[in-house]
Amino acid sequence: MKKTVLFLYLILSINTLNAQKIRFKVSGEKDTLVNLIKYFGKGLYYADTAMMKNGVVTFEGSKQKAGILGLLLSGQRYFEFVYNNEEIYMETSGPEFVKNMKVIKSEENKVFIPYVEYITTKKTEAGKLGEERSKLTDKDPKFKSLGNQIDAINKEVEVYQNNIMAQHKDKLVSKIVKMSTEVIIPEAPLDEKGKIIDSSYRFNYYRKHYWDNVDLLDERLVNNPVFHNKLEYYFSKNMMMQHWDTVLYNAIDFCDRLDPKTRTFEYSVGWITSTFGKSQIMGMDKVYLMMLDRYYCSKNELGKSPAFWVADDKFKDLCDNIKNKVNLVLGVRPPNLILKDTTDNNWVDLYAVEADYTILYFWDPECGHCKTVTPKLERFYQEKLKARNVEIYSVGKAIGKDFEAWKKFIHVNKLTFINVAVTDKLYTLAKTNAESLVPIYPGEKGKPTTLESLNYQTSYDIFSTPKVFVLDKDKKIIAKSISLSQIEDLLDRLQGKTDSPKLFPPDAVEDAQMQKKE
Repeated sequence: MKKTVLFLYLILSINTLNAQKIRFKVSGEKDTLVNLIKYFGKGLYYADTAMMKNGVVTFEGSKQKAGILGLLLSGQRYFEFVYNNEEIYMETSGPEFVKNMKVIKSEENKVFIPYVEYITTKKTEAGKLGEERSKLTDKDPKFKSLGNQIDAINKEVEVYQNNIMAQHKDKLVSKIVKMSTEVIIPEAPLDEKGKIIDSSYRFNYYRKHYWDNVDLLDERLVNNPVFHNKLEYYFSKNMMMQHWDTVLYNAIDFCDRLDPKTRTFEYSVGWITSTFGKSQIMGMDKVYLMMLDRYYCSKNELGKSPAFWVADDKFKDLCDNIKNKVNLVLGVRPPNLILKDTTDNNWVDLYAVEADYTILYFWDPECGHCKTVTPKLERFYQEKLKARNVEIYSVGKAIGKDFEAWKKFIHVNKLTFINVAVTDKLYTLAKTNAESLVPIYPGEKGKPTTLESLNYQTSYDIFSTPKVFVLDKDKKIIAKSISLSQIEDLLDRLQGKTDSPKLFPPDAVEDAQMQKKE
């Protein structure tokens, strides 16, 4: 028994000796609580807290993920270092912590700390030269001299970085340095006369090879602001046209190259989805919704969402009605609508409406904003749209008492464009005998409407009114949630009528109200 206890004691002692500690001695610091901080992309987060006593503080390294960490001192002062699952002991003093740093134990930081100090020095030197050059014209003799000096510094930095990557291939710091370097872009090929064959060659090469210096399968690199900066630049207007289809194509191509079990995948998918979900560019919701559908609301081979970082109770809100929402993005033909007009007898088919453009308009006769917009829409139709083969397919709320209110509003305001609804009579029939209205199996003929039509509020994600979609000749969405002035401007441009007098000048309040409907 005593031998067993002694054996266990020895094992525990060995484990304690091998435990990865992160230890600092910062001269001149008061006894106080200090924090270990970590990066996830560009974000800085608290990682651990410990008491600093006599300038010395120790953290348990096994709790931390490899990447760039920092020691946060009182007064929001901090310095960064590399952690790669090794024991660390460093000594320094303020105010220039990195410059004064002595790395007692840590192979990674024996390379990283001098590198940071070197880069900081060279960046300062180049910055001063650049500032001096900015005050000169390119014809000043000194202008070229200063440029040569800056180029020499950049070349020196390049040599320094290449040496680190060559001599320390097994270290995380080598990958971090490599990630911060640019790919080498070859000159564009020339024809037999010495002229450039493809003027876009160098840009296309750069975009294709943009990630060559980043090991996308090494999730340690995402714990570093450099990764975020590269990701942000890649999806900016500098690298790709800010068109929803272009961004979405590149987003899926990039995310599908990542290991779906890593923090790199988590950060990249999360950042792209969030960033374009907040975009004010009309149509970028397509990126947001398609990203949700593909990476959050689908199931992987284990039957779970690929978004492993999202709490289970959050998926309901994220994925609510997602299958219908992805059918309402720009460039997509939305579900057909076949509904009754005010006679409560005639069916009107949206897809069958022959027009160069169709304004699909959802409204409620009791909605205050609808009462203002709908009569203006009639004026728009009579004075401009009708003559240009632009139709309005208007879907009103007409169930229960709203049925009479809907018909009265149409009559009083003399609305002449197409007005349809799930009328009260139709609603009642749908509840009691739905199979008489819609196919009960795929391909069934002879039914007057569709389930998507009867459930148009879900099909078109109508949670408030008014809501507008502009459709092209093929009934594909080309715009949505825009005001009358914006619709008028859009159609004038599309139909080559930019000189046409405007019926509706820009209205910031109305524009904002319509955008809120999205």
